[in-house]
Amino acid sequence: MKKIYSVHLEHRAEKELRRLPHNLFQKVIAQVKNLKDNPRPPGCRKIIGSKNDWRMKVENYRIVYEIDETLAIVRVMRIRLRKEAYRKLFD
Repeated sequence: MKKIYSVHLEHRAEKELRRLPHNLFQKVIAQVKNLKDNPRPPGCRKIIGSKNDWRMKVENYRIVYEIDETLAIVRVMRIRLRKEAYRKLFD
């Protein structure tokens, strides 16, 4: 049986999502929605040095998220430009 994950957006990620241009907003939303069926889609990468943090790219933006296997939750923490995506990740 395939595991279905719940996807939660952190408050900060919601704010970053709202600031995106409409065409990019649609692409990012589609990728975030797909995480419920497959939290490790093709092209995603584990963030080196972290236990459960992953990243995927949509154009010049990065979606940074955490996977909790025991609770079947994907928590989206950041949606930022690539050069800003990893700054102060855990503040």
